[in-house]
Parts: sequence; C-alpha cells; structure tokens
Amino acid sequence: MPNPRFLKTAERWMNKEVPSEKTQPVTPVQQSPPLMNNASYSFLEGTGGQAILDEYDQRVSGDYQGVSALNVLSFADNVLKGSNPFAFVLLNKILTQKKMRIATPADLERALEKEAINLRGTYGDSGLVLRSDGDPNQYLAKDLINQVKQRGSLQFPLMVPLAGLDLRYDANSPYNLSFQLTDFAELIYAPQLNKINHGKKFNKGDEQGLPIFEDSGTRTLYSSESNGLCRLCRVRGLGLDAGDGYLAYSDGGGRVIVCAEGTSAKN
Repeated sequence: MPNPRFLKTAERWMNKEVPSEKTQPVTPVQQSPPLMNNASYSFLEGTGGQAILDEYDQRVSGDYQGVSALNVLSFADNVLKGSNPFAFVLLNKILTQKKMRIATPADLERALEKEAINLRGTYGDSGLVLRSDGDPNQYLAKDLINQVKQRGSLQFPLMVPLAGLDLRYDANSPYNLSFQLTDFAELIYAPQLNKINHGKKFNKGDEQGLPIFEDSGTRTLYSSESNGLCRLCRVRGLGLDAGDGYLAYSDGGGRVIVCAEGTSAKN
C-alpha cells in the first residue's frame, strides 16, 4: 500500500498552484555573494545536465552509500527531473565547482519578477523551515538547532536556504543523512512562515524571498505546520509550501533551477 504521506504530499503539490515583517539574520554569518543583476536562471538540460546527473549518481554511490533519499533524480525529455532537499544540497556541491549554484528563495522571486524562466507547472525545493526541536523530523531538527546555537541566538521560525548547506552521511538519522551548516549558510528569521499565515495570499516575495501578503494576491502560502523541520518548496501553481515534513519525497514534476553569472536574464 502506498505510504499515506507520499499521497498527501503528491496531492498537495498537484493541486496548489499584513505587509511582511522585515527579516533579519539570526546571527552575523558569512553569506555567499549575491548574483549580479545579469544572473541567468535555467533548468539543468542537455548534455550538461546529463553530465551533472552522472557525477551526482557517482557521489551518491561512493560518498553516501546509495541512500534512497538521494536516488530521486532522473534525466528525461532532455531535462533533469525530481526534487527534494537532500538531493538539492548534493547537487549544489557539484554545481559550485562549476561556478553555478541552486536557486535560493530570493533567486526564485527575482526570476519570477523578471519572467526569466517559466516555472509554472513544476515544483522545486529552495530551503528548510525550522520551527522547533519536535516532529516532524525531530532528529534533524535537533541537530540543526544545536548547530545554529553555536553561532548565536535562535528565533523561530527560521528559514535556511539550501544553497548554504552541506550534506553528511549519518547512520543514526531516519534518512541516513543530516544537514550541515556551512560558512555561507543564511539563517533568516521568517515570521511569515508561521502557521497563523497558512492560506494567505501574495503576489511577490521580499528581498529574502519570503511572501509579502496582500488580499488581492494570486499565489498562496501553505504553512500548516507549527513544529519540527519542513521543506520550503515552490509548488506547481507558484505558491509556496512551508509545511511538508516528508523530506525525501520527489516526483517527475521537480526541476532544478540553476543560477549563474551571465547575460540571458533581463535587468
């Protein structure tokens, strides 16, 4: 019988299509330099996309003992398909060696505003939402909280873009994987993602990529969780899902959005 959480997640992403409070880093940390205004945004396609997937598969097998949570990507119709937070963190390790990286929540909002890439009908992960040391994903939540506390104070909810994370094999984790903050990790206080804002509408995001609520918005925030660790994911209707705790789920609608310096995106 299919896992009910798989069915719940799939149904949510298939059907989904107060001014925001200023967000602040939890503690000053080194952040990755922002892309310039001429940054390009693209899917992983063609021979380059296939080569990235080949390297990814080798690392999954060699560095992470072939854990199932990473065996979620495929190459079909000339594009890389699939998405979950674990896979994207590993992909980012490969991309940064090629002067590229996965998109942050802020990158995605910038790309949508510029109409630089058509994201409708696809979904993709961009961050984690940390709300407490409980479930869902209690083990990973506690581990991340301990790392954050080593850097300073902690205020929930916290949004952490995937582009600032590393991945380690962890036999004690339910996924056999754990997230590791890097020197480039952004720790962003995100009250917009509180459960009280579940179902609110927005049209665009702020400088951190968090929703700016307005009654006339056409996009929806799905934020039904109040505890634990969830994924932050752009859904098919361009809404934002901050309430799904099943971190390993992936399907063929997932797409990797790659950011690189270039001139293809209009200023």
